Amino acid sequence: MLVIAAVFAGNLAGSFLVGWMMSPGVVQAQKVNGVNAEEYLLLDQSGKARAGLGLDANGEVGLILTSRDGTRTLALSPDDPKAIKLTERGGRTLLALP
Repeated sequence: MLVIAAVFAGNLAGSFLVGWMMSPGVVQAQKVNGVNAEEYLLLDQSGKARAGLGLDANGEVGLILTSRDGTRTLALSPDDPKAIKLTERGGRTLLALP
């Protein structure tokens, strides 16, 4: 009985020691009601990006929506001189509003 108690105590102490030594350190969680990311993409069933919200290389924020067939793109950006732009696949602007 004494041997079983010693093995149990040693196992418990060893598990605690290994867990303490192998722990990655302090990990901070994100805010409870928030999610942090640089980009969000909405993909269709085939994996094609249909919408995106994110920052460009200059740190400007934008929201881009693409038509189902990919021929038109609606872009919203408060940092761009034209805050709302509708363009076709070839790059021609169909609508631009300040």
